[in-house]
Amino acid sequence: MNRPYIICHMMISVDGRIDCDMTSKLPGVNDYYTTLNDIDVPTTVSGRVTAELEMSEKGEFIPKNKEVYGKEGFSKKADANGYEVVVDTKGKLLWPDASGMEKPYLIITGTNVTKEYLEYLDSRNISWIVCGKDEIDLARAAEILSEQFNVKRMGIVGGSKINTAFLKAGLLDEISILIGAGIDGRGGMPAVFDGLEMSEDVVRLELIDVKKYESNAVWVRYKC
Repeated sequence: MNRPYIICHMMISVDGRIDCDMTSKLPGVNDYYTTLNDIDVPTTVSGRVTAELEMSEKGEFIPKNKEVYGKEGFSKKADANGYEVVVDTKGKLLWPDASGMEKPYLIITGTNVTKEYLEYLDSRNISWIVCGKDEIDLARAAEILSEQFNVKRMGIVGGSKINTAFLKAGLLDEISILIGAGIDGRGGMPAVFDGLEMSEDVVRLELIDVKKYESNAVWVRYKC
């Protein structure tokens, strides 16, 4: 498969939680951005939930015409060294105009997306990829990112759902974890990976490197 080299990069508490409000308070939070820079991933990928919290505009796109796109396709609005990729299966998020952005938005959605939503993205100068129906075909999306958008290295920086989807699809080459010196401990908070079937076996990893920071954060890298 012709696809980018893909690294899942996250900051966690000692107990493996990734809630953004919590991790922002951990010692070593600034080291997260240092390590993200070190792994050299110009293109980063987030899921809908993370994007809704941190990137998109408030509200939801409500089409007047429900006609769906119904096929694979893409629209390239910008040539860039890297993209801010968001997986939004149904095409609901609202966005500002992306004209002139150094790291422009690129939305990956499913074939059940409405034509009207894709026209909306075009009007915002936002690139898009459509592949997969009820679920995004991540493997095919990765191929299109490589072949049509020249993405060579990509970081998955979203939440449990998107991280697990890439893991389940066998698309992760590395896991990069910055462990902040703190404990969350609250029940029900999200972990780096969550949602695999109970019958799934342990995913075994190969240790690449370990590094300690003055903040007492520890950066651990694994090969998948």
